[in-house]
Amino acid sequence: MVRISRLTDYAIVLLVRMGAEPGRLQRAGELSASTRLPLPTVAKLLRILARKGLLRSQRGVHGGYRLAKKPEELGLGQVIALLEGPVRLTVCSHEGQRPRCQHQLLCPVQGPWQQINRAFVSTLENITLADMVAHAAAKVVDTEKAATTSTVNAAAQWPQQHGV
Repeated sequence: MVRISRLTDYAIVLLVRMGAEPGRLQRAGELSASTRLPLPTVAKLLRILARKGLLRSQRGVHGGYRLAKKPEELGLGQVIALLEGPVRLTVCSHEGQRPRCQHQLLCPVQGPWQQINRAFVSTLENITLADMVAHAAAKVVDTEKAATTSTVNAAAQWPQQHGV
């Protein structure tokens, strides 16, 4: 199964949250509260993301973290590769590497796997942090709309349900 680690998933959640306000310094505590991720995990991920060059940190009383690039300049594939290494669907699907399998030189499916891997990596690269931010914002609006509609419907039904 192709799966990113939980820490990479959480890192992407943090980047998406930060991408909603890319120029603003944000602290670990507020990111933890807004994403509902544990503070120690958020603090650890912020340090990792800064070390990998995805975030810039500012020390001091008014310090915090901000994105190092604009959300539209940051591909999801780049984030995953920085945190987990090159994306490979099979041992031999990364082109240009030395054979890691005794059958690799004569393997009849290596070419198709490389093609599939290229398509997968390309898809990840073509999805930017800005795309993820836009999707998250749309989901928040949909959730708020649904909550408002439920409240309005409940308020409209209350008199009928209570004989008023």
